[in-house]
Amino acid sequence: MGAAPVSAPQPEMPVGLPPGSVTALRDTRRRAPFNPGRFLRPLAVGCVFLLLWDGCVRWSGSDLFPKPLEVARGIVELIQKGLLFKYIVASLFRVTWGFGLAVLVGVPVGLALGWYTKAFEAFNPMIQVFRPISPIAWIPVAILWFGVSDAAPIFLIFLASVFPITVSATSAVQNMQPVYLRAAENFGLGQWELFTRVIFRACLPQILTGIRIALGIAWLVVVAAEMIAVNSGLGYLIIDARNAGKRYDLVVAGMVMIGLIGLVLDLLVRRLENFDEVRWGYTDRR
Repeated sequence: MGAAPVSAPQPEMPVGLPPGSVTALRDTRRRAPFNPGRFLRPLAVGCVFLLLWDGCVRWSGSDLFPKPLEVARGIVELIQKGLLFKYIVASLFRVTWGFGLAVLVGVPVGLALGWYTKAFEAFNPMIQVFRPISPIAWIPVAILWFGVSDAAPIFLIFLASVFPITVSATSAVQNMQPVYLRAAENFGLGQWELFTRVIFRACLPQILTGIRIALGIAWLVVVAAEMIAVNSGLGYLIIDARNAGKRYDLVVAGMVMIGLIGLVLDLLVRRLENFDEVRWGYTDRR
């Protein structure tokens, strides 16, 4: 008698789910039980930090560096004067434009450089020359070109963001698994469909990682640029509070708002990882 046919090995699935039930696996991940520790642990760390901050100021006897309660009063004062919201909106406006332009330019350029070897060989050396130059070093040039206006920090934010995004997109294409390309060839996809339906989606997890890193850099740069190139925004608030009577409570209040807004922006970008088109590229760890 002939040998029995050998069946192809099936991918392992979690216990309780039928084989091949990708939908059931996705729903299980989405219905993960609520874990209060995810909120209590960072809250506890924050409380300990505030206590240490207050204790260190009291122990040092410093009259310049403010206590947490004094910083909170400074934030309330800025709100009452209508300055806090105005400065936050000004900083977010500049980051939105500079970072948005960097994404619109960096992602397609990175995908193209990663796909076309000759283009990568031609342009990559120039990118690696400009990439290490600190955006702060461009401040005199930005002021010379754009003057004291919103265009100067937007230009600096664009420079700071576009290179990390471009490099991450390029690396994502170059490290893409060949199985995706072979599947696209089997379906006879054209060049445009290959980029939009295969290459871009396969590279999206790594691209989002680069976008997340670039957003943090952009938020750093806007604060530095606002200290020099404009007369509004959270960076301007810090330098103006220091010069106007050495209001270090307002200086630290501006620093606190910068950190909190940076946290919110990072959380918003991380929310993109929950989309099905991106989630598959991340390890699900509990």
